[in-house]
Amino acid sequence: MDIYAIPTIAERLQGNTYPGRGIVIGRTADGRNAVAAYFIMGRSANSRNRVFIERGGEVFTEPFDASKVEDPSLIIYAAVRHYENKLVVTNGDQTDTVVEGLKAGRSFADALTAREFEPDAPNFTPRISGMLTFGKGDFTYDMSILKSIDESGSACARYAFSYPSKPGLGHFLHTYVCDGNPIPTFQGEPERVAIGSDIDAVTEEIWNALDENNRISLFVRFTDLATGRTTDRLVNKNQ
Repeated sequence: MDIYAIPTIAERLQGNTYPGRGIVIGRTADGRNAVAAYFIMGRSANSRNRVFIERGGEVFTEPFDASKVEDPSLIIYAAVRHYENKLVVTNGDQTDTVVEGLKAGRSFADALTAREFEPDAPNFTPRISGMLTFGKGDFTYDMSILKSIDESGSACARYAFSYPSKPGLGHFLHTYVCDGNPIPTFQGEPERVAIGSDIDAVTEEIWNALDENNRISLFVRFTDLATGRTTDRLVNKNQ
């Protein structure tokens, strides 16, 4: 087995009906763009009743039908925010925790010490987070997962990962291994994935790899490393 082989996102997701929510961060194969992607899936009516909305370069989850919202606490949040030379993407309201921590001079990992996994027993959904830090013509990125240390949610295990950017390489972090009851939590370090150079092809690859019944929304951003110009794609199942 080649430990340095880089599967595509489609290969990573093949046959997986429910990886949950997922973050992909990396660099395009041509080296020109930083890539950040975030998708959400849902099994319950409450989880499926969502869309992504972009405002001022930031992305928020909002109810598709406000009259059907059962519990907004874990499904409505800012998913993508920016601060100075950093772009933060997470699967919950810890996006705000990270941004406020950065404003106070704290690091990405340090800011997240204030948070833990979601209180949705028996699943105890992990909080997954990512941050891109841009420099002159380059960037680095951090990823984090906060998850229950056992089946009873007795304590939080915290894992942080830091990466240089390499053309064609990305890392993929998702909340669950696959579907189940309870749903099994993601294991190990973020998965290596191949990143293409065309934003529409990358968007299509991720969206088509997600189970048609459970996929809800997808956001993809390319940031030109020479100019800082951003190009976004947003896909919502609920239109």
